[in-house]
Parts: sequence; structure tokens; C-alpha cells
Amino acid sequence: MRQRVITAVVALIIFIPIIILGHIWIDIAAMALGIVAVSEVLIMKKRILVSAESIIAYLGVSVLILPDTWTAILPGKVEQNFVFFLFVLMLLLLTVFSKNLFTFDDAGVISLGMLYVGMGFHYFILARGVSLIVLLYALFIVWSTDSGAYIFGRLFGKHKLAPRISPNKTWEGSVYGSLAATVICSIFVFFFPIEGYSLLQMIIITVILSIAGQFGDLIESALKRYYGVKDSGKILPGHGGILDRFDSLLFVLPMLHLVGII
Repeated sequence: MRQRVITAVVALIIFIPIIILGHIWIDIAAMALGIVAVSEVLIMKKRILVSAESIIAYLGVSVLILPDTWTAILPGKVEQNFVFFLFVLMLLLLTVFSKNLFTFDDAGVISLGMLYVGMGFHYFILARGVSLIVLLYALFIVWSTDSGAYIFGRLFGKHKLAPRISPNKTWEGSVYGSLAATVICSIFVFFFPIEGYSLLQMIIITVILSIAGQFGDLIESALKRYYGVKDSGKILPGHGGILDRFDSLLFVLPMLHLVGII
């Protein structure tokens, strides 16, 4: 527990100034986090981190994460998503040049990992581009849902939510986690309104995003269980890897885009 607290404090000391400053600082931070997250996928897949496929993965996820202002230098009709697709094609070419030592299955997993991580952190940048309030709102949804589910799940949890995926999660924890997020985020948006949305709309959106965040958590748990690992990585002592900490946010942020907030 002590190690978890120390890691959390150090991470917040670094993280909070970055999200406050925004601009290039959050661009660089998002790209660094994305590269580490996709490297965790590679490690679970048992790929060498300095291999050709790994370098392609780092470049591919970086292209997806970069904000539009960085990719404006691309010539003519060349779009960001097209450049990403070129990296996917490179992975497919590796299946030929490696004589199938690197397989179509490997290329598929890495491509999906790039897309999942890259788009999630792309919207992380876009959320801060809208305003600090919007990014904090997303973070509060995730943090309050996680904290509420953990605290109330331990107190009242009896019915397993997904025992084969995440044995410690309960329906009671899930419901109370979303309730906690709704209360906390409703108070937040009451004092710091998000332009164009009423308080009632934001309450409904919060419930939906809290549930989405829990699905993000469960999906990453399913990924780890499939590959037989406890944590996605070890970069955050006591907390695991970047995917362990950002799994919910990687789902919440695209949903924020879907409802039109970013």
C-alpha cells in the first residue's frame, strides 16, 4: 500500500502540471504514454521491443496520437489515418519477409493495439484542447468510478460481475461506482459547466461514460487474462502498467467525442 501511495503521489506531481500547461506538453506526454502502452501489448504478445514490428508499432501509434496541427505538414490529400494504414501494410509485409515467423495473427493484434491506444490518447489531447474542464471531467469520471467501485465493492459486494475476467469485481461495486461518479461529477459540472450542455444532460452522460469506463477496465482485464499476466507492465510500482491505469480513460474519451463534447 505504501508503494502504491508513493507512486500515485509522484505520478500526480508530474501529471497535474502537464494537463494544466497543455499545448505541446500534453502532446508529448500523450505520445510517450501511448508508446509505452503499445509496448506493453508487444510484451504480452512476447515480441522483442527493438524488432521491426515494434518500431512500426511505435510509429503507427504516434501517428494516430498526434493532434491535427502536427500532421498539417502532410502533403496534399495524405491523411493521418492513411499514414497509419501504411504502417499496418508494413506489418503485413513483415509476414512475407519473416517467412511467417511474424504471422498475420501477430500483425492483427499489434494493429488493433495501435488503434486502441492511439485513438484513446488522441482524444486525450483533443479533450485538453477543448478545455481543462473537459479533461478534468473525464478524469473525475474514471477516478470516482474506480474509487467508488473499490470502496463500496469491499463493503457491500456479494455478486460477482465477471468472475472469469476479473474475479474481484462485483455488481454492487459497479453500481455504487457509477453512483459515486454521478454525484461527484454532477457537483463538478454544476460549478464548472460544460458549454452547450445542461446539468441534466451531463448527469445522463456521466452515467453512460462511467459504465463505458468500467467496460474499458474489463476489456483490459480480459486481455491480461488471455495472455496470463497480472499487470500490463511494471512502469508504475504498485499500480502496474500504463494500460492498467488508463484502460478506462481510453474508452471514456472516445465516448466524449461520440456525444459531441470533444
